[in-house]
Amino acid sequence: MKEIDELISYTGKTGFEPSVLSDSETAHLVIKAHRVLSYRETEGVKMEARESPDGVELLLSIKEGWKIKKPIHLCFGLLHRRGTQRIKLKALLEKGSSAKFIAHCIFPNAEEVTHIMDADIRVGQDAMMMYSETHYHGVSSGAVVKPKAVVKAERNSRYYTEFNLRDGLVGDLELDYQVLAEEESIVELTAKVFGHKRDQIKIKEGITLKGMNARGLIKTRVALEGNAQAEVIGITEGMAEGARGHVDCMEVVKDNATARAIPVVRVTHPKAKVTHEAAIGSIDRKQLETLMAHGLSPEEAVDTIVKGILR
Repeated sequence: MKEIDELISYTGKTGFEPSVLSDSETAHLVIKAHRVLSYRETEGVKMEARESPDGVELLLSIKEGWKIKKPIHLCFGLLHRRGTQRIKLKALLEKGSSAKFIAHCIFPNAEEVTHIMDADIRVGQDAMMMYSETHYHGVSSGAVVKPKAVVKAERNSRYYTEFNLRDGLVGDLELDYQVLAEEESIVELTAKVFGHKRDQIKIKEGITLKGMNARGLIKTRVALEGNAQAEVIGITEGMAEGARGHVDCMEVVKDNATARAIPVVRVTHPKAKVTHEAAIGSIDRKQLETLMAHGLSPEEAVDTIVKGILR
């Protein structure tokens, strides 16, 4: 089996459609360990990848004024039981451009696997970037995953990102996203993670609302069972007139799992406003009983509630 076929055979867990690889109108990039297996540029999309034994440096840019209609697919994976993948990403959306990125991260056999992603992202004036990232780490709980992003959202731009890790075991997750939002920009950060057994989850997301009328939302949904542990830190700072921010964190635990939520809000301008809400608790008993009354087993009812929270 070709290397790319072997990698793609696991991507059903992340919603990847292999047909995008043959679509001449869809830009894509597939990286296994530190090797680029396939890529395609389309009009308005520029890609450069530099391979080395220590990792891959990736440059992505959307040209000024271009509205990319079809999502750009990125696939990062490592199929060995042991190994390290390092990706250094620099992305630029030029003035007035827009694009949606769908990232698929596959580590299905991880026993001692480390994935490190360092991203430097700039969303130019009047530009929009949507970035959806879905992970699958297999069932051995041997993945160490450290996605880190520093983002600048320029005047009147839009930046939306969603991180999903809901199937399989997490392993050890350390997510760190920091965004600087300038005048009239809108930023939304969403994370949804389901931890099992001895999974360790650390999520830190921050938005600095530097510009007038900047808007920011941090939304986190974490479900835990077994002996899983999670710590969620959401930080929003309002620094300008009209800035508005909100931190929304919900964690649901069962068995011996433990969760910790730390919402941090700072306001340094008298006409800025930042709010927060954090909730940690067990499965709602009334919801559980209602679903069981409709014929679901206790396990099926719990699974339904958790999936609803993470949807």
